[in-house]
Amino acid sequence: MEIRGPLLLPARREDIELETIDGLTLVGELALPAERDPVATLVTLHPLPTAGGFMDSHIIRKAAARLPALADLAVLRFNTRGTSSSRGTSDGAFDGGRAEAFDVAAAMDLVRERGLPHPWLVGWSFGTELALKYGRDHDVEGAILLSPPLHRATDADVAAWADDHRRVIVLVPEFDDYLRPDAAAERFASLPDAVLIPVAGGKHLWVGETQTRRVLTEIVAAVNPDALPLPEEWDGPLGE
Repeated sequence: MEIRGPLLLPARREDIELETIDGLTLVGELALPAERDPVATLVTLHPLPTAGGFMDSHIIRKAAARLPALADLAVLRFNTRGTSSSRGTSDGAFDGGRAEAFDVAAAMDLVRERGLPHPWLVGWSFGTELALKYGRDHDVEGAILLSPPLHRATDADVAAWADDHRRVIVLVPEFDDYLRPDAAAERFASLPDAVLIPVAGGKHLWVGETQTRRVLTEIVAAVNPDALPLPEEWDGPLGE
């Protein structure tokens, strides 16, 4: 069958809770390859919760649904403080990207406690702000930024990565609502080693299977390129 939409491929899926240093419990899910150890880990940071972003935002949900099976990746997704999804509601209240630093730290604590390998931050929209502002504080391989608006992340936050060995990969939709490729090239000019990938026809929300596959392919190209090309058909059992 064709891999598209909400299709759920096999994985070991576990509801998890993250404990923040300021005493909150965040809800989430960890998805691991069904029969193998993961070769790398995606720590996903969702879009703006006050605009409907949560751990089930479609690119993040599809990464968790597909990439453990297709690319041997662990995928950690969670609701930042005050955010709700079908998994539940995380404690606390949205803090505009400030106290969310503790949420990122709690996710990385779980990665370390579980011994999950080669973690990458994968931020989408608001999640890119968290990755840029706080990712350097943690033991990550790098950051993958999907549709970065650069609203809360300052030019100084971007430039700080220039002295860092970790990789920064930026997917910029051609028709983004906030930051389009030409502007992105200027805003990331202080980070000459960043890989800027303009996506023709792309929009901020990456709607449609073509855009979904492009985003997931670029993520895997950075994290586990041996798994490419990602198959578009699945003839095995489905996940639960």
